Amino acid sequence: MATLYRATKEKRRYNRWVANETMEDFALRFTARRARRWSSARVANTAIGSISFLALEAIGGALTLTYGFDIAIMAIMLVGAFLFLTAFPISYYAARYSVDIDLLTRGAGFGYIGSTITSLIYATFTFIFFALEAAILALALEYCFGIPLVLGYLISALVVIPLVINGFSKISAFQAWTQPLWVILHITPFIILAFVGYDIEGWSSFEGNAIPPEGGAGKLIMLGAASGVIFSLIAQVGEQVDYLRFLPEPKTRADKRRWWTALIVAGPGWSVLGMLKMLAGSYLITLAISNGVPVEDATDPTRMYETVFHQTINSPVLVLLLTSTFVILSQLKINVTNAYAGSIAWSNFFSRLTHAHPGRVVWLVFNVGIAVMLMELGVFGALESTLALYSHVALAWIGALVADLVINKPLGYSPPGIEFRRAHLYDINPVGIGAMATACVISLLAYGGLFGDLPEATSSFIALGSSFILAPAIARATGGRYYIARPAPARDQTEQTCIVCEYTFDAEDMTHCPFHEGAICSLCCTLDSNCRDACKPHARLADTSHAMLHAVFPRPVAQALMSRMSRFILVTSIIGAAFGGLLLLVRGFRYAENFDAVLWVIFSMILIVIGIVVWMYLLISESQHQARDEAEKQTERLLFEVRAHERTDLELQRAKEKAEAANLAKTRYMTGLSHELRTPLNSIYGFAQILEKAPDLPAGRRNSITTIRRSSEHLAGLIEGLLDISRIAAGRLEISRDRINLRLFLQQVASIFDEAAREKGLTFSMRTSDHLPLWITFDEKRLRQIIINLLSNAIRYTRQGSVDLSINYRNEVAIIEVRDTGIGIAPEDQSRIWDPFERGNGALPPGSGLGLTITKLLVEILGGDIELDTEVGTGSTFRVRLMLPSVPLDTQHASTEPMAETRNLAIRRVEGSRKTLLVVDDDLNHLALVDSFLSPLGFAVLTASNAEQAMFMLTDIKPDLFILDIDLPGQDGWTLAANLRNGAHRSTPIVMISGHAIDEQRRTPEVALSDAFLAKPYNLDDLLARMAEILHLRLILDDAVSPKTARVSVLSETDRAELITLARNGMAKALTDRIAELAEDGSLRGPMLVRLNKMTSVFDLPGVVSVLEEARNVTL
Repeated sequence: MATLYRATKEKRRYNRWVANETMEDFALRFTARRARRWSSARVANTAIGSISFLALEAIGGALTLTYGFDIAIMAIMLVGAFLFLTAFPISYYAARYSVDIDLLTRGAGFGYIGSTITSLIYATFTFIFFALEAAILALALEYCFGIPLVLGYLISALVVIPLVINGFSKISAFQAWTQPLWVILHITPFIILAFVGYDIEGWSSFEGNAIPPEGGAGKLIMLGAASGVIFSLIAQVGEQVDYLRFLPEPKTRADKRRWWTALIVAGPGWSVLGMLKMLAGSYLITLAISNGVPVEDATDPTRMYETVFHQTINSPVLVLLLTSTFVILSQLKINVTNAYAGSIAWSNFFSRLTHAHPGRVVWLVFNVGIAVMLMELGVFGALESTLALYSHVALAWIGALVADLVINKPLGYSPPGIEFRRAHLYDINPVGIGAMATACVISLLAYGGLFGDLPEATSSFIALGSSFILAPAIARATGGRYYIARPAPARDQTEQTCIVCEYTFDAEDMTHCPFHEGAICSLCCTLDSNCRDACKPHARLADTSHAMLHAVFPRPVAQALMSRMSRFILVTSIIGAAFGGLLLLVRGFRYAENFDAVLWVIFSMILIVIGIVVWMYLLISESQHQARDEAEKQTERLLFEVRAHERTDLELQRAKEKAEAANLAKTRYMTGLSHELRTPLNSIYGFAQILEKAPDLPAGRRNSITTIRRSSEHLAGLIEGLLDISRIAAGRLEISRDRINLRLFLQQVASIFDEAAREKGLTFSMRTSDHLPLWITFDEKRLRQIIINLLSNAIRYTRQGSVDLSINYRNEVAIIEVRDTGIGIAPEDQSRIWDPFERGNGALPPGSGLGLTITKLLVEILGGDIELDTEVGTGSTFRVRLMLPSVPLDTQHASTEPMAETRNLAIRRVEGSRKTLLVVDDDLNHLALVDSFLSPLGFAVLTASNAEQAMFMLTDIKPDLFILDIDLPGQDGWTLAANLRNGAHRSTPIVMISGHAIDEQRRTPEVALSDAFLAKPYNLDDLLARMAEILHLRLILDDAVSPKTARVSVLSETDRAELITLARNGMAKALTDRIAELAEDGSLRGPMLVRLNKMTSVFDLPGVVSVLEEARNVTL
């Protein structure tokens, strides 16, 4: 079947470019197994390398400087525990299912489009911390080398881009090479301090600059405020996960141990290392201040570590060298991760909203550019305020995500596993989105002071806790029905090829696309803007919103809310509220010491939003342009296919006409051939009937004449079988409804093959069901043809063993099985044997190759089916199922005597007035046959060889009945019949005779011209019976006497014993002659004679013995 929609060459080229694994690093998809080629230690080392960032020391120092030792340490330890607990389930699920933080969020309660919000949150985290770390590096460059900050910002940002372009492969190499030097430089200051001595007392007694609030909750408020800053690091787990997805699948017990070790150390373990670094920053800032570093410079990690190196190293140059090397190396290691994670986050964000992806490198540059802008605008100066505000949104996201993983999935509210593919997700899942949005609103209101001082200080805990509680509550309320929009098909673990990009991917990354009618990868599915979610239309955002509104509100209200005006008011209100909230935020910071910095931060955020909007506009425009181009290409392709179909249709029409002409020619040829065969055969058959009835025929010759008659009947059957295929092909096969004595019918058919099987040394048997009905209605001729063809085929191809015929009957359905122990049929021949003139390979017995073809066609036309079970060298079983309706008992014949074989009637004369017949046929042999048969019976037979001669003769005679052959020279028989009906012989009976097979199937008005129709070769007694019926004549048989005076004869015991002896001794010729003699003198008559003649004709001598033994004292 033709594909409804196929990707254009341009689209396929674009998607292949986007799918470049070297550059894209599986930014938008499942991490392929072929990409997880590094060891667990290598992956863990790469992930741990991102913990080098000195912002941790800066945060620890800033908290200590602001709140003092006690509050800072408590906040670090408390939040560190939360960071560990939340990072563990996220790291586990991401590593197990090989997905990044965005794909994990999609399947854990947020939905396909809903997770774009979290992608934006995560991207914001990356560029904020990139700016923070790059600012620290720029300050180090300025302090150590005198490089201006503006230039330092550019250097610290641009140097990262080449390291991140090629993704994990280059990053892991960079981290592996720099890790030993970084570790040495990191622990060296603390080894130095161990020799110099730690000033623990000075550190622990350090008092912060903040004035504790009045009241008993003062310290708790300060703890909450300090914790809010640290909580901003909660999204760091996303960067860890971006690396952990490359962990290889464990296959052995040792692999599992290494896998779990790498997971714990590089996943939640980052929080342990982070706490140690923040504690180090807390100590180092007190050390720096005690050594004369100005307070405003003490939070700079460069000054912290410089102070330590000065403790034992007297060379300022060496101190600067060590300090700068350590700071530069630390910041490069973390900013490589920040830039890499940001490129992935922006890729996911824009690709889902715009269905376009210019490449991960573009978003890498975009992320770095935002960070440079923030640095130039002085975001480092507003560190505490910026991170505290950001942390609420990040906490609400992580809280809802963790709740779904550790509560919803174990309780069954959420489906097991992580489904990230667009084709199977709702656009919006209210579980994650609802919990995160509600938690954000509550926590930000608390942060704004609406609920008092203590909730304001602990608003970060409120954000995390409320989202953690709300996610399971919403999942239970919705029944988890917004997780999976379409059940995933059964997953084949082998790799599959995408129908769009034609690349091969793991089964987890593939699904079936009804729009493209094939397997599609998750990336091509993401980028497709033409399908309009054809696989899950009910799961689109608009449809889901529409359904929710109708579920909550009455129909008129829901329709009003979905109107254009309502949407305009809603969007305008949201934008207006956003700007109003922004102004209120500015107003709230109007008395803050860092108000200018806050304004710069707000301005930078607005610039970021503008940049995002512009990018979205450009990408959407590009996507729409590509969609239009692709639509035009598809239209051109469809028009081309339409024209191609038109040409194909024209060619097919021509081919059909040629085939019909060839079929018509074949039909005409078969019809002509049938006529040429039937006409001489009719003479043979007819004269054989006449000779068989001759009273003076010697008994020894009667069997020979009977053989000639039966051979003629058999030859007529072969001709009929040959023509059946032609009739079936022409749709002209006629099916009749005959009343059949099924048991007798099967015995007669089976008796034909007893001798044939005996001659080949085969055992032939027939088994019938106990529930076999006595009478059925079916086409006797076709049923006989089916069974004879199967038995003939079985005996022909069986050299030794047996041939078995079995008939089972149940619920009006007969199962006919013909089983043999023959040569069997090779697998390569099993499909060919049903074709005309096809036979198996090898040395095979002669055959026409039509038997099985005719059998299969007949079975199918009769509403049945045929099966073949075969094994080469063992044998074959043909199984036919046919509906054989049984005749109810009240409609059956009163007598259940077996029907005798059809035999020629011994008619002495016709009672009634002499009838004149006009026989018209161009075959002189047929004219002589009819004259020889009918004249002795008292008919006046006149003959004519053509229609013109017949019409001339009608001027002098008036026949009582016409016998017309259809195929006459000049004017054919039908035309002659029409002329007779239109003339003086309107009511004179007409019997039509034809040697053409096609005439027998006629269903035209011409048939109404005749009173009877006979096809050559026909039975003479049948002709006479038809004439007697039409002319109302009575046929007088030779032995026609009244039943009361009928001569009764009984086969003597001596004759019966003699016949049994001849049969047991195998003297078939003597047995046949003796039966003929007994029939001649009248000792053997009726059904007994018919059955014995039938059995001796097929050499069924055991059957003769059985019949004679059962016939003791039977009146004949």
